[in-house]
Amino acid sequence: MEFLKGVNPSTFLSTHEEWHTFVNGFCEVLCPWPPRRKSMHKELRKQIASEYHYYQFGRAIGVIAWLIIAKIIREAFF
Repeated sequence: MEFLKGVNPSTFLSTHEEWHTFVNGFCEVLCPWPPRRKSMHKELRKQIASEYHYYQFGRAIGVIAWLIIAKIIREAFF
């Protein structure tokens, strides 16, 4: 796999900024309230902009979590 050459998995989510950005994206999807992007602190918006790929990954995992939750609810109640 030529396109993965030079990718180091040990650097994936290796800093607190990356984790914080990931969790923000995840919680924005999992939480039923609308995102607060406009009212976010300036430093947090800057952090999300610099680690946007982790933010998007967190949002994608949030969608997957909702699909799993929906499946569990469907199996339990229907």
